[in-house]
Amino acid sequence: MKKSTLILIILLTVSFIQAQQKAVTEKGKEVILYDDGTWKYQNGDQLSEKEIKTNTNKFVKDEKSTFLLKSDKLNIGFYLNPQKWSFKKAIDNPDAEYELQFKDGDLYGMIITEKIEVPLETLKSIAFENGKSAAPDLKIVKEEYRTVNDKKVLLLQMKGTIQGIKFSFYGYYFSNTNGTVQFVTYSSQKLLETYIPEIEKLLNGIVELN
Repeated sequence: MKKSTLILIILLTVSFIQAQQKAVTEKGKEVILYDDGTWKYQNGDQLSEKEIKTNTNKFVKDEKSTFLLKSDKLNIGFYLNPQKWSFKKAIDNPDAEYELQFKDGDLYGMIITEKIEVPLETLKSIAFENGKSAAPDLKIVKEEYRTVNDKKVLLLQMKGTIQGIKFSFYGYYFSNTNGTVQFVTYSSQKLLETYIPEIEKLLNGIVELN
């Protein structure tokens, strides 16, 4: 799959987290407000309210991830293997800070950082709802909390179809008083499963800096 096609998909599905706002009705129900003035109930049939399980394993930086890519916005860094991954300042998505590319295949990544704190549960809802607007059949394939380098993150794997193209996302979501990070990789559905070992090594490089 050509990179230009995947970039189009990512731009349509990984939206700026402030593109939507949440509110509460007089009856106490949460709704999502869109920029065009429309709204929808947060807890509709599109998103399960099931409890997110916690993976009890401890995840740490891979020993071959020796290059530290630092955020210019937050005190967050990303250790990566420079022999496996290339990176550059984001061009295709103005909301992202960095774009990454796996050197040995059609696998791409993106780092989105913002100086606002968002609860992980809310971040999940926003990521899903934004993706749903572009890919109506979007589904969460896997979700779990993890402890990565002593920090709690949310793992989300999602898949969907847009313009006939089947794609998958696999990423970590992290937020605290310092800000919010969406560290996401993406490829075709067929290919992403084969890349998960390399994806895990990349994602496990996220660290909070002093």
